[in-house]
Amino acid sequence: CKTSERKGRGGKAETRSRGAAKEKTLECGQIVWGLAFSAWPAAEDGDTDPACAVGLPCLVLATGLNDGQIKVWEVQTGHLLFSLLGHQDVVRDLSFAPNGSPILVSASRDKTLRVWDLSRDALLPRGDTFLLSPGRQVQVLSGHVQWVYCCSISPDCSMLCSAAGEKSALLWSMRSYTLIRRLEGHQSSVVSCDFSPDSALLVTASYDACVIMWDPYTGEQLRTLRHVPLHSTLDSSSEIHTSSLRSVCFSPEGLYLATVADDRLLRIWALELRSPVAFAPMTNGLCCMYFPHGGFIATGTRDGHVQFWTAPRVLSSLKHLCRKALRTFLTTYQVLALPIPRKLKEFLTYRTF
Repeated sequence: CKTSERKGRGGKAETRSRGAAKEKTLECGQIVWGLAFSAWPAAEDGDTDPACAVGLPCLVLATGLNDGQIKVWEVQTGHLLFSLLGHQDVVRDLSFAPNGSPILVSASRDKTLRVWDLSRDALLPRGDTFLLSPGRQVQVLSGHVQWVYCCSISPDCSMLCSAAGEKSALLWSMRSYTLIRRLEGHQSSVVSCDFSPDSALLVTASYDACVIMWDPYTGEQLRTLRHVPLHSTLDSSSEIHTSSLRSVCFSPEGLYLATVADDRLLRIWALELRSPVAFAPMTNGLCCMYFPHGGFIATGTRDGHVQFWTAPRVLSSLKHLCRKALRTFLTTYQVLALPIPRKLKEFLTYRTF
């Protein structure tokens, strides 16, 4: 890990003790295609893990690389924890199980999805890093016929969404690893997907310049967000396809979306609006992911770098908090069966914003 510090006006590097902001770059050595944050379990007495203090969990970031490797880093120190080997082509996307279990799902251009067990007893030491022991690759999903661009596990860990070079996305059961349904509605390849924090919504992004918001339980399309290029941000001689979307992700509280497109912009969308509320200029962006507690967005680029961006924090309304709490354990069908007014059902199922 190479950490570069911003220079002050006096030419000296600003120090951490002065509260200065730092720009940190993880040198992955390959093009970074996929990112995923997760909490790494606390180390116990006798563990050889050099990254986490005994009894204290730490934040890790998994990076999917161009050569098929998955590298997992400790965020605070930039230390490489271990590498996962198995894919035969680009690892395009990554998703950790949101329930805290050490399960990671990876999507690759080798047309497969792989489920990994990253528990401590599954790791074998190799110098300062770790390798996955044999037999800890839980499952290989090989239903796609094209490159698999993305994967996302629902926060309740009941569903897995994946998308390949096809106009539809696939919903899988995380319990049986069987296909639940096919989501059809895009006019071009679906390249990214993500669940809302309460599992009630699913968003998919496509080369057709649209983000579609779905109800994953019924397969219904709830809203379409269309990307309109901002010509003033582009060189008139540029041949960039501004309609190509690369990535979409929900914010931790479920009120915002972030998208990365080939028009050199990172966009932030409010859930109830049809237009972006914030923009950030970036080059060669391929993927984005919110920090688990909000406030920051990580983006991966074709240049082999991970960049961190400040994102607006928001205080959720009591209405949204109640809806989020209910939808965490109630499916759409269960909400519709409740003896409550129709307007309340529409609110709880995101039919109104």
